[in-house]
Amino acid sequence: MYLFVTEEPQNLCGQCFERSCPPVSLSGPIRIVKVGPIDEKTDWQEALQGIDIVIHLAARAHIINETIPNPEAEFIKVNTQGTANLVEQSIQAGVKHFIFVSSIHAMAAESDNILNENSPCHPDSPYGRSKLQAEQALINLAKDSNMTWTILRPTLVYGLGNRANMERLMKLIKRGLPLPFGALKNRRSFVFVGNLVAAIITCLDHPNAANQIFLISDNQAVSTPQLIRLIAQQIQQPCQLLPVPTTLLRFLGYLGDTIESITGKNLPFNTYSIDRLLGSLTVNSSHIQKTLDWQPTFTLEQGLAQTIQPEN
Repeated sequence: MYLFVTEEPQNLCGQCFERSCPPVSLSGPIRIVKVGPIDEKTDWQEALQGIDIVIHLAARAHIINETIPNPEAEFIKVNTQGTANLVEQSIQAGVKHFIFVSSIHAMAAESDNILNENSPCHPDSPYGRSKLQAEQALINLAKDSNMTWTILRPTLVYGLGNRANMERLMKLIKRGLPLPFGALKNRRSFVFVGNLVAAIITCLDHPNAANQIFLISDNQAVSTPQLIRLIAQQIQQPCQLLPVPTTLLRFLGYLGDTIESITGKNLPFNTYSIDRLLGSLTVNSSHIQKTLDWQPTFTLEQGLAQTIQPEN
Protein backbone atom coordinates (compact mmCIF):
# COMPACT_ATOMS: atom_id res chain seq x y z
CA MET A 1 0.00 0.00 0.00
CA TYR A 2 1.58 3.28 -1.14
CA LEU A 3 0.32 6.39 0.65
CA PHE A 4 0.58 10.02 -0.40
CA VAL A 5 0.09 12.53 2.44
CA THR A 6 -0.15 16.26 1.82
CA GLU A 7 0.72 18.45 4.76
CA GLU A 8 1.87 21.90 5.70
CA PRO A 9 5.05 22.37 7.78
CA GLN A 10 3.16 22.60 11.10
CA ASN A 11 0.59 19.93 10.29
CA LEU A 12 0.07 17.73 13.34
CA CYS A 13 -1.24 14.65 11.58
CA GLY A 14 1.55 14.72 9.05
CA GLN A 15 4.10 14.87 11.86
CA CYS A 16 2.54 11.78 13.43
CA PHE A 17 2.74 9.85 10.16
CA GLU A 18 6.32 11.01 9.63
CA ARG A 19 7.48 9.98 13.10
CA SER A 20 5.30 6.85 13.29
CA CYS A 21 3.83 8.22 16.51
CA PRO A 22 1.44 5.97 18.44
CA PRO A 23 -1.11 4.77 17.51
CA VAL A 24 0.25 4.80 13.93
CA SER A 25 1.34 1.39 12.65
CA LEU A 26 1.80 1.07 8.92
CA SER A 27 3.62 -1.55 6.90
CA GLY A 28 3.58 0.18 3.52
CA PRO A 29 5.64 3.14 2.28
CA ILE A 30 4.43 6.67 3.01
CA ARG A 31 5.23 9.63 0.78
CA ILE A 32 4.71 12.81 2.82
CA VAL A 33 4.79 16.04 0.85
CA LYS A 34 5.19 19.37 2.62
CA VAL A 35 3.53 21.73 0.23
CA GLY A 36 3.81 25.41 -0.44
CA PRO A 37 0.99 27.37 -2.06
CA ILE A 38 -1.82 25.15 -3.33
CA ASP A 39 -4.28 26.14 -6.03
CA GLU A 40 -5.92 24.86 -9.19
CA LYS A 41 -2.57 24.94 -11.03
CA THR A 42 -0.46 22.83 -8.65
CA ASP A 43 1.13 19.92 -10.52
CA TRP A 44 0.85 16.67 -8.54
CA GLN A 45 1.32 14.15 -11.34
CA GLU A 46 4.90 13.11 -10.64
CA ALA A 47 4.27 12.76 -6.90
CA LEU A 48 1.12 10.69 -7.49
CA GLN A 49 2.73 8.03 -9.65
CA GLY A 50 2.24 4.56 -8.15
CA ILE A 51 0.14 5.87 -5.25
CA ASP A 52 -2.77 3.80 -3.93
CA ILE A 53 -4.26 6.18 -1.34
CA VAL A 54 -4.12 9.97 -0.96
CA ILE A 55 -4.55 11.52 2.48
CA HIS A 56 -5.19 15.23 1.97
CA LEU A 57 -4.39 17.25 5.08
CA ALA A 58 -2.95 20.48 3.67
CA ALA A 59 -5.24 23.50 3.81
CA ARG A 60 -5.41 27.19 4.50
CA ALA A 61 -6.53 27.39 8.11
CA HIS A 62 -8.58 30.07 9.81
CA ILE A 63 -6.48 33.16 10.56
CA ILE A 64 -7.35 35.47 13.44
CA ASN A 65 -7.31 39.16 12.47
CA GLU A 66 -7.13 38.43 8.75
CA THR A 67 -5.33 41.21 6.87
CA ILE A 68 -5.69 40.32 3.17
CA PRO A 69 -8.47 42.23 1.36
CA ASN A 70 -10.46 39.20 0.16
CA PRO A 71 -9.88 36.21 2.46
CA GLU A 72 -12.86 34.27 1.08
CA ALA A 73 -11.28 34.17 -2.38
CA GLU A 74 -8.01 32.93 -0.88
CA PHE A 75 -9.79 30.16 1.04
CA ILE A 76 -11.61 29.09 -2.12
CA LYS A 77 -8.39 29.12 -4.16
CA VAL A 78 -6.48 26.92 -1.71
CA ASN A 79 -9.07 24.76 0.03
CA THR A 80 -11.68 24.33 -2.70
CA GLN A 81 -9.94 24.71 -6.04
CA GLY A 82 -6.68 23.26 -4.73
CA THR A 83 -8.47 20.17 -3.44
CA ALA A 84 -10.49 19.75 -6.63
CA ASN A 85 -7.29 19.91 -8.66
CA LEU A 86 -5.65 17.24 -6.49
CA VAL A 87 -8.75 15.04 -6.80
CA GLU A 88 -8.75 15.32 -10.60
CA GLN A 89 -5.06 14.46 -10.84
CA SER A 90 -5.50 11.59 -8.37
CA ILE A 91 -8.19 10.09 -10.59
CA GLN A 92 -5.96 10.48 -13.65
CA ALA A 93 -3.08 8.80 -11.80
CA GLY A 94 -5.23 5.79 -10.88
CA VAL A 95 -5.41 6.45 -7.14
CA LYS A 96 -7.80 3.97 -5.53
CA HIS A 97 -8.95 5.89 -2.47
CA PHE A 98 -8.93 9.57 -1.43
CA ILE A 99 -9.17 10.50 2.25
CA PHE A 100 -10.02 14.17 2.75
CA VAL A 101 -9.54 15.65 6.20
CA SER A 102 -12.13 18.42 6.16
CA SER A 103 -13.41 20.18 9.29
CA ILE A 104 -16.46 20.40 11.50
CA HIS A 105 -16.55 24.03 10.34
CA ALA A 106 -17.95 22.70 7.06
CA MET A 107 -21.13 22.29 9.10
CA ALA A 108 -20.95 25.10 11.67
CA ALA A 109 -18.61 26.96 14.00
CA GLU A 110 -21.19 26.90 16.79
CA SER A 111 -24.42 25.03 17.41
CA ASP A 112 -26.76 24.45 20.32
CA ASN A 113 -27.62 21.05 18.83
CA ILE A 114 -25.48 17.92 18.85
CA LEU A 115 -24.30 17.50 15.27
CA ASN A 116 -24.15 14.22 13.36
CA GLU A 117 -23.52 13.30 9.73
CA ASN A 118 -27.18 13.96 8.85
CA SER A 119 -27.27 17.45 10.32
CA PRO A 120 -27.63 20.26 7.76
CA CYS A 121 -24.47 22.14 6.84
CA HIS A 122 -24.56 25.89 7.47
CA PRO A 123 -20.92 27.02 7.50
CA ASP A 124 -20.63 30.58 8.77
CA SER A 125 -17.04 31.43 7.87
CA PRO A 126 -14.96 31.61 4.67
CA TYR A 127 -12.90 28.69 5.96
CA GLY A 128 -15.96 26.54 6.63
CA ARG A 129 -17.57 27.36 3.29
CA SER A 130 -14.36 26.53 1.41
CA LYS A 131 -14.13 23.17 3.18
CA LEU A 132 -17.75 22.26 2.40
CA GLN A 133 -17.28 23.22 -1.25
CA ALA A 134 -14.13 21.07 -1.34
CA GLU A 135 -16.13 18.11 -0.02
CA GLN A 136 -18.76 18.63 -2.69
CA ALA A 137 -16.09 18.86 -5.39
CA LEU A 138 -14.55 15.58 -4.25
CA ILE A 139 -17.89 13.75 -4.28
CA ASN A 140 -18.91 15.12 -7.69
CA LEU A 141 -15.57 14.47 -9.37
CA ALA A 142 -15.19 10.95 -7.98
CA LYS A 143 -18.70 9.69 -8.75
CA ASP A 144 -17.89 8.84 -12.38
CA SER A 145 -14.49 7.31 -11.57
CA ASN A 146 -13.11 4.16 -9.96
CA MET A 147 -11.75 6.15 -7.02
CA THR A 148 -13.57 5.90 -3.68
CA TRP A 149 -13.40 8.58 -1.02
CA THR A 150 -13.75 9.19 2.71
CA ILE A 151 -14.40 12.59 4.27
CA LEU A 152 -13.44 13.20 7.91
CA ARG A 153 -14.77 16.20 9.80
CA PRO A 154 -12.71 16.54 12.98
CA THR A 155 -13.69 18.90 15.76
CA LEU A 156 -11.03 21.23 17.21
CA VAL A 157 -7.73 19.34 16.91
CA TYR A 158 -5.17 19.65 19.69
CA GLY A 159 -1.82 18.03 20.43
CA LEU A 160 1.84 18.76 21.00
CA GLY A 161 2.84 21.39 18.45
CA ASN A 162 -0.73 22.68 18.09
CA ARG A 163 -1.85 23.93 21.45
CA ALA A 164 -2.67 27.53 20.56
CA ASN A 165 -6.17 27.45 22.07
CA MET A 166 -4.93 25.63 25.16
CA GLU A 167 -1.97 28.04 25.36
CA ARG A 168 -4.25 31.04 25.79
CA LEU A 169 -6.06 29.40 28.67
CA MET A 170 -2.76 28.23 30.21
CA LYS A 171 -1.43 31.79 30.23
CA LEU A 172 -4.58 33.05 31.92
CA ILE A 173 -4.40 30.30 34.55
CA LYS A 174 -0.70 30.91 35.26
CA ARG A 175 -1.37 34.57 36.07
CA GLY A 176 -3.10 33.35 39.21
CA LEU A 177 -6.02 35.75 38.86
CA PRO A 178 -9.68 34.71 39.15
CA LEU A 179 -11.15 33.95 35.72
CA PRO A 180 -14.64 35.20 34.78
CA PHE A 181 -15.92 31.96 33.24
CA GLY A 182 -17.59 30.20 36.15
CA ALA A 183 -21.14 30.78 34.88
CA LEU A 184 -20.62 29.26 31.43
CA LYS A 185 -22.73 26.20 30.57
CA ASN A 186 -21.52 25.64 27.03
CA ARG A 187 -20.31 22.30 25.64
CA ARG A 188 -17.54 21.63 23.12
CA SER A 189 -16.11 18.52 21.49
CA PHE A 190 -12.38 18.18 20.86
CA VAL A 191 -10.18 15.60 19.17
CA PHE A 192 -6.62 14.70 20.14
CA VAL A 193 -4.32 14.34 17.14
CA GLY A 194 -3.56 10.74 18.10
CA ASN A 195 -7.25 9.89 17.85
CA LEU A 196 -7.59 11.65 14.50
CA VAL A 197 -4.60 9.80 13.07
CA ALA A 198 -6.00 6.50 14.34
CA ALA A 199 -9.27 7.27 12.55
CA ILE A 200 -7.40 8.02 9.33
CA ILE A 201 -5.48 4.75 9.61
CA THR A 202 -8.74 2.85 10.14
CA CYS A 203 -10.14 4.36 6.94
CA LEU A 204 -7.18 3.24 4.83
CA ASP A 205 -8.33 -0.31 4.14
CA HIS A 206 -11.70 -0.73 5.85
CA PRO A 207 -14.26 -1.64 3.16
CA ASN A 208 -17.03 0.23 4.96
CA ALA A 209 -15.11 3.52 4.83
CA ALA A 210 -15.71 3.94 1.10
CA ASN A 211 -17.83 6.97 0.16
CA GLN A 212 -18.64 7.88 3.75
CA ILE A 213 -18.53 11.07 5.83
CA PHE A 214 -17.49 10.74 9.47
CA LEU A 215 -17.43 13.21 12.36
CA ILE A 216 -14.39 12.67 14.61
CA SER A 217 -14.06 13.58 18.29
CA ASP A 218 -12.65 12.34 21.58
CA ASN A 219 -16.16 11.20 22.46
CA GLN A 220 -16.25 13.68 25.35
CA ALA A 221 -17.78 17.15 25.46
CA VAL A 222 -16.79 19.64 28.14
CA SER A 223 -17.70 23.17 29.13
CA THR A 224 -15.16 25.98 29.20
CA PRO A 225 -14.99 25.84 33.04
CA GLN A 226 -14.39 22.08 32.90
CA LEU A 227 -11.64 22.51 30.30
CA ILE A 228 -9.96 25.21 32.39
CA ARG A 229 -9.98 22.97 35.45
CA LEU A 230 -8.50 20.06 33.47
CA ILE A 231 -5.71 22.28 32.14
CA ALA A 232 -5.08 23.69 35.62
CA GLN A 233 -4.68 20.14 36.93
CA GLN A 234 -2.16 19.31 34.21
CA ILE A 235 0.01 22.36 34.90
CA GLN A 236 -0.53 22.01 38.67
CA GLN A 237 -1.88 25.52 39.12
CA PRO A 238 -4.76 26.61 41.36
CA CYS A 239 -7.73 27.99 39.50
CA GLN A 240 -10.58 30.19 40.68
CA LEU A 241 -13.60 30.75 38.44
CA LEU A 242 -16.00 33.64 39.01
CA PRO A 243 -19.64 33.48 37.78
CA VAL A 244 -19.58 36.60 35.57
CA PRO A 245 -22.69 37.06 33.36
CA THR A 246 -22.19 36.25 29.69
CA THR A 247 -23.55 39.67 28.66
CA LEU A 248 -20.62 41.30 30.43
CA LEU A 249 -18.17 38.94 28.74
CA ARG A 250 -19.62 39.77 25.32
CA PHE A 251 -19.29 43.49 26.11
CA LEU A 252 -15.63 42.82 26.92
CA GLY A 253 -15.26 41.25 23.47
CA TYR A 254 -16.79 44.30 21.75
CA LEU A 255 -14.51 46.54 23.81
CA GLY A 256 -11.51 44.51 22.67
CA ASP A 257 -12.58 44.91 19.03
CA THR A 258 -12.78 48.68 19.48
CA ILE A 259 -9.35 48.90 21.10
CA GLU A 260 -7.85 46.72 18.35
CA SER A 261 -9.33 48.92 15.62
CA ILE A 262 -7.91 52.06 17.25
CA THR A 263 -4.47 50.79 18.24
CA GLY A 264 -3.89 48.15 15.56
CA LYS A 265 -2.72 45.75 18.27
CA ASN A 266 -4.06 42.24 18.82
CA LEU A 267 -5.63 41.66 22.22
CA PRO A 268 -6.29 38.36 24.01
CA PHE A 269 -9.95 39.35 24.28
CA ASN A 270 -12.16 40.26 21.31
CA THR A 271 -15.46 39.02 19.96
CA TYR A 272 -13.80 36.06 18.22
CA SER A 273 -12.03 34.76 21.33
CA ILE A 274 -15.01 35.44 23.60
CA ASP A 275 -17.41 33.70 21.21
CA ARG A 276 -15.18 30.61 21.20
CA LEU A 277 -15.21 30.56 25.00
CA LEU A 278 -18.98 31.05 25.24
CA GLY A 279 -20.23 29.02 22.28
CA SER A 280 -21.12 25.34 22.03
CA LEU A 281 -20.19 22.83 19.34
CA THR A 282 -20.68 19.15 20.13
CA VAL A 283 -20.81 16.16 17.83
CA ASN A 284 -22.03 12.59 17.91
CA SER A 285 -19.25 10.44 16.43
CA SER A 286 -21.09 7.13 16.81
CA HIS A 287 -21.31 6.67 13.01
CA ILE A 288 -17.61 5.89 12.60
CA GLN A 289 -17.64 3.83 15.80
CA LYS A 290 -20.45 1.61 14.52
CA THR A 291 -19.47 1.52 10.85
CA LEU A 292 -15.72 0.96 11.24
CA ASP A 293 -15.63 -0.41 14.80
CA TRP A 294 -13.39 2.54 15.73
CA GLN A 295 -12.98 3.98 19.21
CA PRO A 296 -10.84 6.92 20.31
CA THR A 297 -7.61 5.60 21.83
CA PHE A 298 -7.02 8.61 24.08
CA THR A 299 -9.41 10.28 26.51
CA LEU A 300 -9.51 14.07 26.68
CA GLU A 301 -7.51 13.94 29.92
CA GLN A 302 -4.84 11.74 28.34
CA GLY A 303 -4.68 13.94 25.26
CA LEU A 304 -4.28 17.07 27.38
CA ALA A 305 -1.49 15.40 29.35
CA GLN A 306 0.46 14.71 26.15
CA THR A 307 -0.28 18.18 24.80
CA ILE A 308 0.69 20.20 27.85
CA GLN A 309 3.19 18.35 30.02
CA PRO A 310 6.09 17.94 27.55
CA GLU A 311 6.65 21.71 27.47
CA ASN A 312 6.23 22.40 31.18
